[in-house]
Amino acid sequence: MTYIGRFAPSPTGPLHAGSLVAALASWLDARAHGGCWLVRIEDVDATRCHADLPRRIMRQLLQHALVPDAEPAVQSQRHAQYQQALNQLIGRSLAYPCTCSRKQIAGHWAGHGQSPQRHGERVYPGTCRPQRGAAPAPVPAQPHAWRLDIAACLQRQGLPADAATVWNDRRLGAQQQVVTQAVGDFVLRRADGLWAYQLAVVVDDADQGVTHVVRGEDLADNTARQIVLQQALDLPTPRYLHTPLVRGTNGEKLSKQNGAEALPEGQEPQALANLQAAARVLDLPPAQAATPHQALAQWTDAWRRRWAD
Repeated sequence: MTYIGRFAPSPTGPLHAGSLVAALASWLDARAHGGCWLVRIEDVDATRCHADLPRRIMRQLLQHALVPDAEPAVQSQRHAQYQQALNQLIGRSLAYPCTCSRKQIAGHWAGHGQSPQRHGERVYPGTCRPQRGAAPAPVPAQPHAWRLDIAACLQRQGLPADAATVWNDRRLGAQQQVVTQAVGDFVLRRADGLWAYQLAVVVDDADQGVTHVVRGEDLADNTARQIVLQQALDLPTPRYLHTPLVRGTNGEKLSKQNGAEALPEGQEPQALANLQAAARVLDLPPAQAATPHQALAQWTDAWRRRWAD
């Protein structure tokens, strides 16, 4: 099997210390396996992305000697592929339209005296889900999202609706999640017409032939949903490795949303210092090197000894 890995930044801000850790880990894993390393610009949410940032992100990667093996893929150029996948799910009765607003979903749970929240978003209660075996309801005229029918997806695999989705993370070990309970039927396309992250990333990974996903530990929670969606679309499931996170002084994950500063930019000494800091997060030994290229060669050997299975 030819190894294909990827780094998939969102152009909502320049790369920071946390995103460099993810980029370095995915690059090292690809090189340690003698594989291909791709970059994908995840700009599917146009409301949060900036047109000038993809170029800056690519410049930052090159400054750190993290050079992809092909031109970057760009999600905003792939709407037709996402629509094709959604049509396939609709044709299999695995997706349905939903007119529920967040306020209505919150009202449902408040009426039941509950407030089950995941990262600030409530688990979808299935209000618009069609009855099992019933004819699909007409597509509503008002704005609507499309959701994945998780129970129908599992039943298509011969599994009960409360079956756990299980996988093995190369770093975290055995993982599982009952998606119907932990997440509910998640959105594939939003009511404003924008594609949801879960659908876009699954379609993109399959189209790019990605065999190994190396990304931050904060994204591990997405894996079960993506596996269910991969199976619903008859797509292969990559191997996953979720890396440690860079945290701020408050203990929260360092991110653009909580004010993470852009990587310091400069000549090779600055790039090498940035990489040394990222390597420490990944528990790699300090590189005895004068350039980023020399450091990367040393860390590739160290990574191969630990992770090249």
